[in-house]
Parts: sequence; C-alpha cells; structure tokens
Amino acid sequence: MVNNFVSGFVVPAERKIDAGDAVRIGDVSGRVQQMGIRFCTIRTREGAEVIGPNASLVADKVTNWTLSDRLRRVDVAVGVAYGTPPEKVLDLLLAVARAHPQVLLEPAPVALFLGFGASALQFEMRVWTGRVDVWVQTQSGLAVALYAALREARIIPLPQREVRFKQV
Repeated sequence: MVNNFVSGFVVPAERKIDAGDAVRIGDVSGRVQQMGIRFCTIRTREGAEVIGPNASLVADKVTNWTLSDRLRRVDVAVGVAYGTPPEKVLDLLLAVARAHPQVLLEPAPVALFLGFGASALQFEMRVWTGRVDVWVQTQSGLAVALYAALREARIIPLPQREVRFKQV
C-alpha cells in the first residue's frame, strides 16, 4: 500500500503517463481515464475499466503509444499467388496506402516483398497514421481497399495450393 502511495507521487512528477494516454501495461491495453494517488483507471477497447495500482506503472514495463506524439504504424500483410509480378504488387500497395485518408504521407508509406511463403509470395504494407485512436479501423479500411485493388488487377490475394497427381 505504501509502494502504491509513493508511486502515486512519482508517476505524475515524471510526466510519462497522463490521463488520455493510450497505454499497454502487462496484458491490459487502453486509455488512461484517471490517475489517482494509489491507483490508475484504464478503459480498454472492449469497454472495461481496469483499476491498477500505481506501483505497476513504476515497476512494470509500460508502453505509452502517445507519450511523444499521436503517430501509430499500421501494418497490412498479404500473400499473392506465385507467378504474380512483385513490382506490380508493390505498386498497388503504395497506391492503396497513398489513397487512404487516414494514412500520412510523411513518414512515407512503405511496401515490402518479404519473401516466398509455402503457398504464396508474402508482402507487407507499412503506413503511419496520426490517429492512434482509430488505427484498427485504418488497418481494416486498408485491407478492404487492398483486396478491391488486387481483384481489379486480377491478382489472387490468398494462399494457393497446387496439387498434382502423378500417374504410376
């Protein structure tokens, strides 16, 4: 109890966590609702309010997504059929990224060819958004737009297995 009380003074003095910050402490992620003398309240994306001792803010590893800015990287992975020109996929990834309203142009979006999977060529789009509060919706919107762009380009956006029967 004394540790929580002392931590209640240390945390505000260091100014590393404030009400409104998006944080992850242990297995809990959400927004800091309130900072008290002994406890802090975090509201999760699911709507739960988790009340945690301030000592955990000092002793445990804390990820603060909003400490220095509101930027958040969003990654979208996709596999495409073998035989698809990688340059075409990379161009599509960048075009989709640049067209999305929540994607920042600085830092610039990045499209990567990650390698050869068991049944697909593996790519990833990495973009930044200034809206840490809607990064999941941004990721979903990018995936939907990417699927539409791949369909329009007649690129198969899913793992594909080829089975060959050998006559003996």
